[in-house]
Amino acid sequence: MKLLRYGAPGAEKPAILDADGAIRDLSGHVSDIGGKDIDPAALSALAKLDPASLPLVSGTPRIGPCVAGTGKFICIGLNYADHAAESGMAVPPEPVVFMKATSAIVGPNDDLLIPRGSEKTDWEVELGVVIGKTAKYVSEADALDYVAGYCTVHDVSERAFQIERSGQWTKGKSCDTFGPIGPWLVTKDEVADPQNLGLWLKVNGETVQNGTTKTMVYGAAFLVSYLSQFMSLHPGDIISTGTPPGVGMGMKPPRYLKAGDTVELGIEGLGSQKQTTRADI
Repeated sequence: MKLLRYGAPGAEKPAILDADGAIRDLSGHVSDIGGKDIDPAALSALAKLDPASLPLVSGTPRIGPCVAGTGKFICIGLNYADHAAESGMAVPPEPVVFMKATSAIVGPNDDLLIPRGSEKTDWEVELGVVIGKTAKYVSEADALDYVAGYCTVHDVSERAFQIERSGQWTKGKSCDTFGPIGPWLVTKDEVADPQNLGLWLKVNGETVQNGTTKTMVYGAAFLVSYLSQFMSLHPGDIISTGTPPGVGMGMKPPRYLKAGDTVELGIEGLGSQKQTTRADI
């Protein structure tokens, strides 16, 4: 299933994409896409519905973040060996873990705000893993049983805030609009292998990232298991699993986003995003 949320910010409604790519409203069956509504039992019940029997959503509504009520937005740094190399950093012996503020979450096509004082706002296409049931001390073999599905994530980063301003990475990752997710939450039954997905990103029509999740250092199952040793993972939590090479920081000379740029990105089978950048005034 491809689950999504549509409507004005803060007033999104749950929906499903039908076989023809049309949006069908799910309000009569679930309160939202998140929390208890994406646990295995709830998803099993939704899978029994005939999307063609659900109300058709007309027009072209705004698509909101594909998951509601995310409690933790956990990111993994330097998780592609070739991206670590372009960043001038070694592949870490264990995953680099940092948090992105949930207030950064926006819809996949919402405007991307360049923060005040920013000169180094950068792009990163990433595979998002969405937790479906509480995971604590789970094994790698069982880890994907706790996953509801996957989504496209844009882990936008302000490199000066992240690296040059001392402290940890969080402040360079958490600016408003720095976490577009969606368009869809694709349930795991539709993703045969999360470690075999192409992912790409374009800036002003130019392809700058073109990679595959095959080259991740730590795969989705390992990351769910690993993180669950340190904290409980709850339904709706998102793990953003790192980015392939091609980010602006790694270019020679470095290249960063400016107001008026267009960013497009996507992951095979998980849908694409398109954002226009503007100054946050």
